Amino acid sequence: MVPSVVVSRRAVDRLRAGHPWIYKSDIVSSEAEPGDLVRVTDERRRRLASAFWSSTSQIALRVVASEDVTDETAFLRSRLSAAIAYREALRIGGDACRLVHAEADRIPGLVVDRYGDCLVIQTLCQATDRRKDSITALLVELVSPRGLLARNDPKVRRLEGLDERVEVLYGDVPDEVDARGGKIAYRVDLRHGQKTGLFLDQRENHEAAAALAGGRGLDAFTYNGGFALAMAGSCREVLAIDSSASAIAGTRANAARNQITNIEAREANVFDELRELEVAGERFDTIVLDPPAFAKNRASVERAIAGYKEINFRALRLLSEGGHLITCSCSYNVDEVLFKEVVSSAAADARAVVSLVETRQQGRDHPVLLNVPETHYLKCLILRKLA
Repeated sequence: MVPSVVVSRRAVDRLRAGHPWIYKSDIVSSEAEPGDLVRVTDERRRRLASAFWSSTSQIALRVVASEDVTDETAFLRSRLSAAIAYREALRIGGDACRLVHAEADRIPGLVVDRYGDCLVIQTLCQATDRRKDSITALLVELVSPRGLLARNDPKVRRLEGLDERVEVLYGDVPDEVDARGGKIAYRVDLRHGQKTGLFLDQRENHEAAAALAGGRGLDAFTYNGGFALAMAGSCREVLAIDSSASAIAGTRANAARNQITNIEAREANVFDELRELEVAGERFDTIVLDPPAFAKNRASVERAIAGYKEINFRALRLLSEGGHLITCSCSYNVDEVLFKEVVSSAAADARAVVSLVETRQQGRDHPVLLNVPETHYLKCLILRKLA
């Protein structure tokens, strides 16, 4: 028998507005075990939806369907097949992309990334973690990978009462693999690299930056050189900066792998380096700012705003007239409106006249659900300095 969870009127209104999350504070009663697939009802016992139940998270329910799910295997196969077919229809260049993007593909708490002939998954809630063997079997059936790695080391798993671990679930998964993101070849560290190995969500923004780039380029917070490598073909030279020695080593190795010789990779604190470049009178025609998330929770938003303003102020001071600034934020808690306000304030302080060329977001293989603002986390503004 399918267990039931009764929710409050406020939760009913939230569901009708199209948001798939129900919080712990709106649970009236539950007979579910951790990770159960449950029937959600209102207080009059009218069926509302089917959802994944979490016994520990503040997000107690994650809706998966408006109807009852009677066959879990068929349900998962259908959702996985639809997600994979969508990525195939995108005709993404290269062989590195996201195949499943959690709520946006209606499989909450599940991430699946492809790197060459290997898959990396993350099961980030109790329900998907409990079903990881079934998910693995279905992915093997649908994709036929060489191997499948569970990269279950994000701290967010602690909110679900889950441990942090990295383990091979199927086949052979080497420590590093070769994969292409668009036109660029990368050596990807599947077990220790950021996220699941690469920042796949920036691939299309790399291409947009390359299309506008020219002259002397600067890629701040380069990680493994994503923007720098993409811009190198359009720029005379590119300076790539990161505070991580391993990131700089990776950037140099990726440049060599792609036979790119006009990138200088420099290990330095970006905040300090931007100030020193300005003092030295340096100028750049194309600048990219792609920092890590400055605001990982609401409490850190004020400090994040100060950080975003500082780097954008410095970048605009370094940018030549007619040059382009590609500036990004992956902090969900700093939304697009606030991010634009911060960049506008930085431009005013820098006494720069700036036009907005384009507003972008994460790549199409990381879909955004219209009624779920949490799925829109990456903001990318392309600006042109007029004076």
